[in-house]
Amino acid sequence: MTDQTTPPGQGTDQNRARSRLPAALPFWISLGLVPLVWLGAVQGSWWILLTPLITWYLFSALDAVIGVNLDNADPGTDDSLLFWHRLVTLIWTPLQFVSLFALIRYVAQADHLTPLETFGVFFGCGVMTGTIGINYAHELMHQRNRAERWMADLLLAMVLYSHFRSEHLLVHHRHVGTPRDPVAARYNEGFHRFYPRVLRQSPVSAFRAERALLARKGLAWWHRRNPFWRYWTLQAAMLALALTLGGLTGLVCFLVQAGVAIWQLELVNYVEHYGLTRRHLGGGRYEHVLPRHSWNASQTASNWLLINLQRHSDHHYKPDRRFPLLQTYGADDAPQLPYGYPVMTVAAMIPPLWRRVMNPRVRQWRARYYPDITDWSPYDSAGHPHSR
Repeated sequence: MTDQTTPPGQGTDQNRARSRLPAALPFWISLGLVPLVWLGAVQGSWWILLTPLITWYLFSALDAVIGVNLDNADPGTDDSLLFWHRLVTLIWTPLQFVSLFALIRYVAQADHLTPLETFGVFFGCGVMTGTIGINYAHELMHQRNRAERWMADLLLAMVLYSHFRSEHLLVHHRHVGTPRDPVAARYNEGFHRFYPRVLRQSPVSAFRAERALLARKGLAWWHRRNPFWRYWTLQAAMLALALTLGGLTGLVCFLVQAGVAIWQLELVNYVEHYGLTRRHLGGGRYEHVLPRHSWNASQTASNWLLINLQRHSDHHYKPDRRFPLLQTYGADDAPQLPYGYPVMTVAAMIPPLWRRVMNPRVRQWRARYYPDITDWSPYDSAGHPHSR
């Protein structure tokens, strides 16, 4: 076993076997969720179930039929060759904005939907803004281009979760797999305990991280460079627009989709790092982040929908890689989920089922990578690292 920053068995990027750049068209499949949400709004009745059914269950079935994709594109591919891959993430922001607020206006004036059907429409909308919108925001916030990062801020403001950018970039990526990361799910921590804890801790950790960053520059937290001023302004603007277009009904509908979107995000966060812990080196230091510290999934169809988010091991190893270039890893180098995120997030909602599926895999992971650590209880209960 080694602990170098190069993953065991992988070698450098230059030495990896390479395949052609994946076709861009399959990643555009996410655009199909927009007409699905509208179909539910126009037709009502059972049509409102189409969006969650297709997102969760159809893609699970497609994963079972199509299988996995283990091909890795050349990670050194120039951005100029990724135009059609990037374009879908760029057009999604205005598309979601128009769709969401036009839907609020339409439903507020519609008389063919019952209150339950209205809730169902915006539940489906939240599945869309969470599964696709927040995921695209995640891709955009990691880019150096200021326009892309602004698009990420707009997408997150539409679900009232703007702090996610600060938490993700300044806290999660730095402290993943340690007790300092609120969204790293502990071993045996069920989702229904994880979720309220994250809702409490993440905004606080995000604000503290930005405050500390400003302090290192000699600035107070209330300085205009604190992005929380932008977060609060954008979120207030979104709430005001929903209220203006749809009145109280529109505001409630907006809050429903935002709540569902946040739930979708944190379900994925729960799955991505459950039970995985970096070695504590003493003195508050931890080993480098490696592919072994995130669950990897190579299911083809759900990676189309989620623009390779399930290649999460490589995302944490190389956070600035654009999604078409993310690498997948074998079982020797990264822990493998048995199914894609659509199946695993449903399982996460049923803690006994989740523990039955995942706890043995966590124990196998510990035995493979950290056989010298026999007592993991400090991580499992109090959340403190070993003093070694």
